[in-house]
Amino acid sequence: MSDKTSLLAAASLIGTIIGAGIFGIPYVMAKSGVLFCLFYFLILGVVVITLHLLYGEIVLRTKGRHRIVGYTEKYLGKKAKFIIGVSAIVGAVGALLAYLILAGHFLNIIFPSLSSLQLSLIAWVILSFFVFWGIKSIAWSELFLGIGFLVVIFLIFFFSLPKIDPGNFILTNKNFIFLPYGIILFSLIGWNAIPEIEGILSNKRNLKKVIFGSLIIVLGFTFLFGLIISGVTGGATTEEAFQGLLPILGHKIMILGGLFGFFAVATSFLVIGNYLKNTLRFDYKLPYLLSFVIACFSPLVLFLAGFKEFILVIGFVGVLLGLVEGTAIALIYQKAKKTGERVPEYSLKIPRPLIYFTIAILIFGTVSYLLGFFG
Repeated sequence: MSDKTSLLAAASLIGTIIGAGIFGIPYVMAKSGVLFCLFYFLILGVVVITLHLLYGEIVLRTKGRHRIVGYTEKYLGKKAKFIIGVSAIVGAVGALLAYLILAGHFLNIIFPSLSSLQLSLIAWVILSFFVFWGIKSIAWSELFLGIGFLVVIFLIFFFSLPKIDPGNFILTNKNFIFLPYGIILFSLIGWNAIPEIEGILSNKRNLKKVIFGSLIIVLGFTFLFGLIISGVTGGATTEEAFQGLLPILGHKIMILGGLFGFFAVATSFLVIGNYLKNTLRFDYKLPYLLSFVIACFSPLVLFLAGFKEFILVIGFVGVLLGLVEGTAIALIYQKAKKTGERVPEYSLKIPRPLIYFTIAILIFGTVSYLLGFFG
């Protein structure tokens, strides 16, 4: 990964994955325990790395530029495309809802005189206005915010380390044994960026190294974030992590975190909001206004209906995308191995039983998570 395009591709993939999901990790670690979360990171880390690598080979074996819906139709047919399409839309709405919830929490750190609910609604009005006019986040602003966001996270790391109390760590809590599954999975999924980073690379052979290296960095960074923050706030760890740090790190430091956190979330909202609106317009041939209403009002309706728990939302979205899209990637890979249109720059030698084992883990994890939730 010595050439510039490999570094740029790695930075793009890491930046795509490290987002809203990372803020839920300290909470689940404080609830379920460090050892349970470590177990999930190890198992899901293998699963997620495998699926990203499979998707990378799918991209390399197929001519033209596609997304997961397009690959599904090409290799699995129109019925499978419908299922993936519904999953993608529901997942996008869920992600927008998560960003809306987070926006209110981050702004509440900056403007404590207003409630998180009021601030989420204000953020929704402003961001929906930009989605309506088709204004996406600008590439340089995404880069600036991404760098700024990571700098703030490292600053919070730095100031938090001396304040870690070993007594705050819980090793295991069987009452929350299934809680981490969906949240950790949500925080590690980034395969939608694979076609983009493949296009960035000047040497396509480096795609495998970029994916593997980026995922290893993400896994380590995300686990450490959860470990350090939960070690500082313990039982007072909040769902979005930052609010619980206010009494410990002070308002000035956390204002910086809230500011960059909000802009990072706002950028993601604009990207996903425009993506969903345009998907409904161009793929499902809906009118512009109706596409906008579905894209922006769906998360608002869910928010006002009472879906304001960040952990609940990202857990559900993580389970849905992991099961449906993860299974689709595994099945598409097997078909692309036989009917792909070009010789790929890398070819994985994964036995078929391992592919089915990966699908089995996703199914078992989903069932366990839902049983734990409804139980």
